Amino acid sequence: MPDIRLIASRHSAFYSPLISMIAGGFLENEGLSATYTPATAGQNSAIEVAEGRADVGQSAVSGSWGALDAGEKPPVAHFAQINAFDGFIVAAREPDADFRWEKLLDAKFLYVHGGQPEAMLRYGLHRVGIDLSDIEGIESSGGDEMMEQWRNGEGDYFHEQGAFPQQLEHEGIGHIVGSIGEIVGPTAFSSLVGRWDWIGSEESKAVARAYRASREWVNTADPMEVARAEEPFFPGMAVEATAAAVGYYQKLGNWDGDIAIPRDLYDSALDVFEHSGMVGSRHAYEDVVVGPPGG
Repeated sequence: MPDIRLIASRHSAFYSPLISMIAGGFLENEGLSATYTPATAGQNSAIEVAEGRADVGQSAVSGSWGALDAGEKPPVAHFAQINAFDGFIVAAREPDADFRWEKLLDAKFLYVHGGQPEAMLRYGLHRVGIDLSDIEGIESSGGDEMMEQWRNGEGDYFHEQGAFPQQLEHEGIGHIVGSIGEIVGPTAFSSLVGRWDWIGSEESKAVARAYRASREWVNTADPMEVARAEEPFFPGMAVEATAAAVGYYQKLGNWDGDIAIPRDLYDSALDVFEHSGMVGSRHAYEDVVVGPPGG
């Protein structure tokens, strides 16, 4: 049974379509075994795939623009959409049914600094008339580090992917008040990548079939069913928090539609990065994206 090595640049319930390729048995249904590894500090999932240490990676179309800015061919091809919205959620220390984004201006904001998370946050706030630079930010790499910072009393607001904010709610130490995905709108946030010479192989077609089935399942199944299947992947997370995150993303429309990366969502990602001055030009869709193997 061929083994498919999957690598994720970030590990969270936001990437359930990727995780459930294993957790839901969809790769096994295609006669494939698999390993799943979150990238460690200093690793780049696309580079791990390009250099043959992984077969399929979780990345973003924006990750290929640096190479194009340098006049080089991107090392990997993006062949399937994972998330069609930014998955970062804002939580507060107290419930706030009257939350407005302007409240961030008078608070300390614990948010993920750098790269795409900050670019999307900056663009989303711009769309509601706020400059991120006017907010007192507390730097964090996110994930477990941010959870520890919050538990230690840092910040009035918290910015991470599900199910971290849902875990805060489960523990009674945070309350979800806002969605970055809602203010940014649909965009090519994250995608699956493979080597250019791997795309079109029989193995790649089997992976695409498994992924299509996985994404459909996590989008339509009962969230608790998905959460229980994925529970071994999130040992520090309450299954209720994971289920709440899956349900949140289902309602957002995060996993709707086919797995192909839509051109308009690619263009919207370019809009985000142009606003932050993080891309040199509007690189062609065809230089970054290919259709899912096997159609």
